[in-house]
Amino acid sequence: MKRDKDTETISFTKIIFMKRTTVYLYSLLLTTTLLWSCCSRQQQPDAHPGWAYDATIYELNMRQFTPEGTFAAATAQLPALKNLGVDIIWIMPIQPIGELERKGTLGSYYAIKDYCAFNPEFGTRADFETFLSKAHDLGFKVILDWVANHTAPDHPWTQNEGWHMRDSLGNLVVNYDWYDIAELNYDNQDMREAMKKSMYWWLDTIGIDGFRCDVAMEIPTDFWENTFSEMRTHKPDLFTLAEAELPEHTENAFDMYYGWELHHLMNDVAQGKKNTADLWNYFAKTDTTFCGKAIRMNFTSNHDENSWNGTEFERLGDATDAMAAFTYVVPGMPLIYTGQEYGSDKRLKFFEKDTIVINSRAPQFMLYQKLNGLRKANSALWSNEKGGRMLRINTNDTHNNIFACARKQDNNTVIALFNFSNETTGITAELDTLAGTYASWDGQSVELSEKQNFEMGPWWFLIYTKQ
Repeated sequence: MKRDKDTETISFTKIIFMKRTTVYLYSLLLTTTLLWSCCSRQQQPDAHPGWAYDATIYELNMRQFTPEGTFAAATAQLPALKNLGVDIIWIMPIQPIGELERKGTLGSYYAIKDYCAFNPEFGTRADFETFLSKAHDLGFKVILDWVANHTAPDHPWTQNEGWHMRDSLGNLVVNYDWYDIAELNYDNQDMREAMKKSMYWWLDTIGIDGFRCDVAMEIPTDFWENTFSEMRTHKPDLFTLAEAELPEHTENAFDMYYGWELHHLMNDVAQGKKNTADLWNYFAKTDTTFCGKAIRMNFTSNHDENSWNGTEFERLGDATDAMAAFTYVVPGMPLIYTGQEYGSDKRLKFFEKDTIVINSRAPQFMLYQKLNGLRKANSALWSNEKGGRMLRINTNDTHNNIFACARKQDNNTVIALFNFSNETTGITAELDTLAGTYASWDGQSVELSEKQNFEMGPWWFLIYTKQ
């Protein structure tokens, strides 16, 4: 029996040998998996590109990333991102922004006027190709934020009959309070083909490595499944991220989904509204609702949260560093949003130029750099089937303030404890068979016993590793 590392899914493999009179040997490999049967991707040894399992993803806000806000300036910063230790660069939309009903001075990235062109605010196609080439040379994978749900109201497609949603008076339809966009009509097959063709242009002509798909739940799932299934026939290592939290998306279309529920739960724990019992209940639930290969993206911030709901410092307060470490320890893939590595502490304006606060000596840079190294060096922390399933460690904590867990993959074990309270806490953890010699967070060799006592400061964490 083989255990799936995140969901404890058990798969049974049965090999049947058949022998006939001629000297031929036939073998049939039958694999049934409780949660993976609906989620397997045909003819691939891994469920995802091999480079994704130990990766950290970085969301790049081109406008605010540098004082210049250009492709050329971002290219010069790629070595710093390499030094930080991230692997996948997710670029927010870089196409031209509509002028009709534009919000603010510069407009929203997500009101696209031309899918196959470049926003002159950021530079030229040649500038982006230089950025992409340099990124690839440094070992990064680059995925583009794809806005398939809507266009700007002055996009040429609005002139095509039936390509957009319209009300009874023939007016273009908007979503929510997004008056600077027009919703597309996925009942129109010509529009679907044009959308897919545009995505292919970025893959084949420009050479990106995948897509982060905006408000993916607003688009029919069959569009994603058909499009990505076709794309993977000639680009098997395509990587896809859904800005959604739908189990059906991860069956055949997307590699990774947004961990929105976990994100909001982390905010609530930091604010004293929830506790670690709620966290464990969440993990138990998602282990049954999502298939085993679905990668959750874990984050303390992103462009929406930062601009509209506040920085991680506003929402998490003294728990900010502990929650950052938490996103690396629990199953999934951690995200760093532009500026988090520098401790940027302001809500970035969404429709204006508003450069992040850059502090190259910020303690956050060293924290994220160390966490990225921790993830790379410990296969127990890798994503899904190549990482270790998360085990709960029992403690004598009666207030549900301590989150204690372990992840184990082959000979690699990681033990982590988080004090999600504002008080110094002494606890005893029942490590049992996990006892042994470990390296502490600061690199010291320590002996952990079967019943180990720990003293933990407010909103802090302890991480121990054993190879």
